[in-house]
Amino acid sequence: MDPHLRVRAAIQEALVESGPAIHMSGVVALLGTFPALSGFDLSVGRGEVCVLSGPNGAGKTTVLRVAAGLVPAIRGTVHVLGSDVRADRRSVRRYLGYLGHATGLYADLTVEQNVRFAVKAAGSQFDSIDPALTRLGLDGRLRSLRVAYLSAGQRRRVALASLVARDVPLWLLDEPHAALDPEGRDLIDELVREAAERGTSVLVASHDLERAGRIADRVLTVQGGRVAEADHVA
Repeated sequence: MDPHLRVRAAIQEALVESGPAIHMSGVVALLGTFPALSGFDLSVGRGEVCVLSGPNGAGKTTVLRVAAGLVPAIRGTVHVLGSDVRADRRSVRRYLGYLGHATGLYADLTVEQNVRFAVKAAGSQFDSIDPALTRLGLDGRLRSLRVAYLSAGQRRRVALASLVARDVPLWLLDEPHAALDPEGRDLIDELVREAAERGTSVLVASHDLERAGRIADRVLTVQGGRVAEADHVA
């Protein structure tokens, strides 16, 4: 079996055995000295799309960054894809996709080079690159342009193409509809639904509940670093 497929199969098996893709219990996380999360609880199942809503400063982005191992939890339990992220914050980064406010792209590289770099870092297959670029409308002349010359919306599409091409079992999306035109927002919804159908778990932080609620299995309202309310959508 191809090494990448073997690793992915092992991750998927661990995910099934360990239950939720994300399990957080009593999580406390600080931004400086400010408690961005103060006893946060969350469980996201395999193939589930969970949306976090709430005002600015509620802790939505911090939840994603804790799950991605980018912000440490100083208290509580954080298990992601079967790994203890508090014990090793790097343990699952290769197996999840994080799309934040910043795209994380390299301005001096072309569109294709950026996607190829992301795929290589994840240990994924290069034959996923062309379909991802086509799906995000980045084929043709755009694929050879340096990211520095792209609009904000085009850069967002490149970041999404990198996510799709990496083919990982968990997506963490922070305001994924931002900087996209209506067509791009519709495409985001399609990509999330398709990923969930393949068994990918998706955690979304969004202010646009009218839009994000369409793709959600559950909507959690976050306030003061905790879940204030939970609604089942589907």
